[in-house]
Amino acid sequence: MDCTVSQRLRIIRAPPGFFREIGAAGLISVAPGAVASTQRQSPEDGSTRNRGRQARRRRQITIAGATERTKGRPLAALDETLAPGEGRNDHKDLIAADARHVLHPWADLSAMSDEDALVVQDAKGVHVQDSEGKTYLDAIGGMWCMTVGYGRDELVDAMADQARKMTYYTPFGDVSSEPAARLAQKLAELSPGDLNRVHFTTCGSTAIDSAVRIAHYYHASQGQPERRHVLSRKNAYHGSTYLAASLCGKAADRTLFQYEKDFVHHLSSPGYDADIAEESSEQRLAELLAEMEAKIEELGPETVAAFVAEPILASGGVLVPPEGYQKATRELCAKHGILYISDEVVTGFGRLGHFFASEVRFGIVPDMIITAKGITSGYQPLGAVLISDRIADAIGESAPENKPVFSNGYTYSGHPVACATALKNIEIMEREDIPGHVREVGPYFMKRLRELTDLPIVYTVRGDHLMACVECWTGEEAGPTAKNMALAQRVDSYCQSAGLLVRPYENLCILSPPLIVGRAQIDKIVTILEDALLRAAKDLACGAFE
Repeated sequence: MDCTVSQRLRIIRAPPGFFREIGAAGLISVAPGAVASTQRQSPEDGSTRNRGRQARRRRQITIAGATERTKGRPLAALDETLAPGEGRNDHKDLIAADARHVLHPWADLSAMSDEDALVVQDAKGVHVQDSEGKTYLDAIGGMWCMTVGYGRDELVDAMADQARKMTYYTPFGDVSSEPAARLAQKLAELSPGDLNRVHFTTCGSTAIDSAVRIAHYYHASQGQPERRHVLSRKNAYHGSTYLAASLCGKAADRTLFQYEKDFVHHLSSPGYDADIAEESSEQRLAELLAEMEAKIEELGPETVAAFVAEPILASGGVLVPPEGYQKATRELCAKHGILYISDEVVTGFGRLGHFFASEVRFGIVPDMIITAKGITSGYQPLGAVLISDRIADAIGESAPENKPVFSNGYTYSGHPVACATALKNIEIMEREDIPGHVREVGPYFMKRLRELTDLPIVYTVRGDHLMACVECWTGEEAGPTAKNMALAQRVDSYCQSAGLLVRPYENLCILSPPLIVGRAQIDKIVTILEDALLRAAKDLACGAFE
């Protein structure tokens, strides 16, 4: 097979040495009768699980160029809302300053000095523009948070109006502001059951921290200070503060930092994908519940304070639990007096088609709900813990006379400008029925993405409404192997070069577009992603990942 050397791609997130100049021509071919392995590295315990039901993977890996969906069809224009941009004169200076001085969150430290950052200078609707004037369709939604789209003048005006009126005052003690009071009232209206008390924070991480502290405080106030253990799950993500990071269960994220190991415990990842699972949904659910019950008994039911759970594990790979998991775990918690904390930082505010998914989608009313991100559409940093009346009233009634202070909160809790932004954001979402729009386009988004499973380098596609994951593999062992991760990074690079931003993680391409995305833009996302997958498959045929 002849492979010509392609023009070097502009790689902005891959570690040095991950890629080299490779050939972009040629086709994939495996000898007749070849069988691709269906052995997959289990994310929860590192063992190998045979995904026997994925018979479609037991075939030769062959790609004959473009599929019928893309053959002869040029990529559509990527932007209807942003005017063609001009590169900044100081673009190179910006890149150099960034490389020299900025320590980015979740950065590849081995590439810190590389002067190759993506500097975003403009954004409108579902598109962003970099400092060189190139426009991208943002299929990441900022970072799960872009709900109503970029460039909403109404939100900017709400921020400015509140800043002119009263930028900030302390939220401590019995001091409040009109935006904080009104927003708490609105959140109570939108939330399920009796979750009528709101504790404001600065983001999802600090909200998770606060929720666990509230759980500990509650149990201690009820004469059960021994209830301190907290259950989480492997592959979960709950934030970057010390305690929130300790609750995270993504092995790749647990690097050289220290973590709380005394009272934090991780159960197996609950993700279930019928396309690649060898057991039934009912069997998987029974396994997960048995494990959780066993862990509770091991620790002692009287010592467990809370169970923290994302309804769908977002950053861990958009892992969807088996049907009935949320309700069954909620019942198990209630049986043992364990507080159920639902982390809806990603699934809340419309991404699954509702302001909160816990009750409407999964049939549960948690003791607490965590929200952030979409609450302001990313226009201001804000988080919140929604607390049931039962918990809040018990805390108030049991406050010790000698120490009645609830000593938790932040300088910027309930920040007036952030709360005013959130109120306007909710107003827009209700007026335009953005949750209803998600319920309409979400199934179409998943349907189009699942068409990509026809491609041999796509191991599986999973998700729900406007949160999805495309898992790549080289046709050998599935999971986050070095070759699979390199392949996914290559897909991301081709997407970016074509004007599409997806989020690479290990061997995954994660997508969470702004909630205003339309069918035509969904078609563009899938078309560009498919083309990128085909190009990466050709590179694979040329031995680019050996």
